[in-house]
Amino acid sequence: MGGMFSCFNKKKKPSKKKSLEEKLERKIAEIKRYKFGERRMKSIDNIFMMFPTFEEKLKSLRVMFEKYDVNSNGSIEPNELKRLLEHLQLHLPEDESQNIFKYCDIDGSKGIQFNEFIVLLCLVHLLTEPSSSDNPSKAELAQIGEIFDTIVEVFLFFDHNSDGKINHEDMALTLNETTPRERSPSHITRKRLEDIDWDKNGQATFRGFLFGFIKWIGIDVDE
Repeated sequence: MGGMFSCFNKKKKPSKKKSLEEKLERKIAEIKRYKFGERRMKSIDNIFMMFPTFEEKLKSLRVMFEKYDVNSNGSIEPNELKRLLEHLQLHLPEDESQNIFKYCDIDGSKGIQFNEFIVLLCLVHLLTEPSSSDNPSKAELAQIGEIFDTIVEVFLFFDHNSDGKINHEDMALTLNETTPRERSPSHITRKRLEDIDWDKNGQATFRGFLFGFIKWIGIDVDE
């Protein structure tokens, strides 16, 4: 029962990471077209002012993280992830569960730490169908869903050319949009892009952006 990841269909077998990335990009584009219409984020200062709210809401997921970190080692391991997905009514084959694990283990540590856990839950929120279930874990995820939707809006605010990625030009335009006469130093622009460019290819997808954004608002691995 429950919504399944829309990216896990059997019509064809795309590469693991690319399949998730492409589905996520399509979902972000769909949200831009149908859910938000006009951009609600007016300035980078407006986003900065929301940082305390983002931090408070996302830190509240720590309780859920600790619930599924059964051995209390500070990370979600593959068997613990499988349990979480089952509790969310996502009964996936073993290879698909492994796919999610590798996709969200952004630093390659073989465990999903708290900041990566937030990325995982956002992925689940965006790529599964809403459920009317009384399942407590899904209810908790639904409550935090609004903040994930707002983070998508922030991503779209940075993505000036609407290609689903943030590059150096996007970052510079965003940081300088409010006060163009007081341009952000180039090394600040470069550092902010490095924070979200986890593939080191000069641009960031939503996954990398979210991971970096979590750090920007003050949440680290040991939070």
